[in-house]
Amino acid sequence: MSPLAPTEASALLATLPAWQADLATGKITRTFRFDDFAQAFGFMAEMATVSERMNHHPEWFNVYNRVDVTLTTHDAGGLSPRDIDWARVADQAFARRAA
Repeated sequence: MSPLAPTEASALLATLPAWQADLATGKITRTFRFDDFAQAFGFMAEMATVSERMNHHPEWFNVYNRVDVTLTTHDAGGLSPRDIDWARVADQAFARRAA
Protein backbone atom coordinates (compact mmCIF):
# COMPACT_ATOMS: atom_id res chain seq x y z
CA MET A 1 0.00 0.00 0.00
CA SER A 2 1.31 3.45 -0.86
CA PRO A 3 0.62 6.69 0.99
CA LEU A 4 -1.91 9.20 -0.28
CA ALA A 5 -0.56 11.94 -2.52
CA PRO A 6 -0.67 15.35 -0.79
CA THR A 7 -3.47 16.68 -3.02
CA GLU A 8 -5.56 13.54 -2.53
CA ALA A 9 -4.92 13.61 1.23
CA SER A 10 -5.96 17.27 1.42
CA ALA A 11 -9.19 16.60 -0.47
CA LEU A 12 -10.10 13.66 1.77
CA LEU A 13 -9.16 15.52 4.94
CA ALA A 14 -11.52 18.34 3.95
CA THR A 15 -14.32 15.85 4.68
CA LEU A 16 -12.94 15.34 8.22
CA PRO A 17 -12.88 18.88 9.64
CA ALA A 18 -12.39 17.81 13.27
CA TRP A 19 -9.10 16.07 12.45
CA GLN A 20 -5.76 17.87 12.39
CA ALA A 21 -3.33 16.84 9.68
CA ASP A 22 0.45 16.92 9.57
CA LEU A 23 1.13 15.88 6.00
CA ALA A 24 4.88 16.21 6.53
CA THR A 25 4.77 13.31 8.99
CA GLY A 26 1.80 11.56 7.38
CA LYS A 27 -0.34 11.64 10.52
CA ILE A 28 -3.78 12.87 11.50
CA THR A 29 -4.93 13.51 15.06
CA ARG A 30 -8.12 14.23 16.92
CA THR A 31 -9.17 14.63 20.53
CA PHE A 32 -12.57 13.21 21.43
CA ARG A 33 -14.21 14.53 24.63
CA PHE A 34 -17.04 12.68 26.33
CA ASP A 35 -19.26 13.30 29.35
CA ASP A 36 -17.39 10.80 31.50
CA PHE A 37 -14.95 7.92 31.59
CA ALA A 38 -17.61 5.29 30.82
CA GLN A 39 -18.48 7.00 27.52
CA ALA A 40 -14.82 7.38 26.59
CA PHE A 41 -14.12 3.75 27.40
CA GLY A 42 -17.22 2.62 25.49
CA PHE A 43 -15.98 4.53 22.45
CA MET A 44 -12.57 2.88 22.74
CA ALA A 45 -14.13 -0.57 23.10
CA GLU A 46 -16.26 -0.01 19.99
CA MET A 47 -13.32 1.30 18.00
CA ALA A 48 -11.11 -1.57 19.19
CA THR A 49 -13.54 -3.95 17.51
CA VAL A 50 -13.52 -1.78 14.38
CA SER A 51 -9.72 -1.73 14.46
CA GLU A 52 -9.53 -5.51 14.60
CA ARG A 53 -12.02 -5.86 11.74
CA MET A 54 -10.08 -3.33 9.63
CA ASN A 55 -6.69 -4.67 10.79
CA HIS A 56 -5.76 -1.04 11.39
CA HIS A 57 -4.85 0.05 14.89
CA PRO A 58 -4.55 3.62 16.14
CA GLU A 59 -2.15 5.15 18.56
CA TRP A 60 -4.42 6.44 21.30
CA PHE A 61 -4.32 7.78 24.80
CA ASN A 62 -7.13 8.03 27.33
CA VAL A 63 -7.47 10.20 30.43
CA TYR A 64 -10.88 10.23 32.09
CA ASN A 65 -13.27 11.68 29.46
CA ARG A 66 -10.71 12.36 26.73
CA VAL A 67 -9.39 10.08 23.99
CA ASP A 68 -6.51 11.39 21.86
CA VAL A 69 -6.08 9.51 18.57
CA THR A 70 -3.20 9.55 16.09
CA LEU A 71 -3.52 7.71 12.79
CA THR A 72 -0.90 6.78 10.21
CA THR A 73 -0.26 3.69 8.13
CA HIS A 74 3.22 2.44 8.95
CA ASP A 75 3.20 -0.07 6.08
CA ALA A 76 2.52 2.78 3.64
CA GLY A 77 4.97 5.17 5.23
CA GLY A 78 2.31 7.81 5.84
CA LEU A 79 -1.35 8.60 5.51
CA SER A 80 -3.44 6.07 3.61
CA PRO A 81 -7.12 5.48 2.79
CA ARG A 82 -7.26 3.16 5.81
CA ASP A 83 -6.60 6.12 8.10
CA ILE A 84 -9.37 8.13 6.46
CA ASP A 85 -11.79 5.21 6.72
CA TRP A 86 -10.97 4.64 10.41
CA ALA A 87 -11.39 8.37 11.14
CA ARG A 88 -14.82 8.41 9.48
CA VAL A 89 -16.02 5.45 11.54
CA ALA A 90 -14.65 7.07 14.72
CA ASP A 91 -16.46 10.32 13.92
CA GLN A 92 -19.72 8.38 13.50
CA ALA A 93 -19.20 6.49 16.77
CA PHE A 94 -18.52 9.77 18.55
CA ALA A 95 -21.58 11.45 17.02
CA ARG A 96 -23.83 8.64 18.31
CA ARG A 97 -22.55 9.23 21.84
CA ALA A 98 -22.73 13.02 21.62
CA ALA A 99 -26.34 13.02 20.41
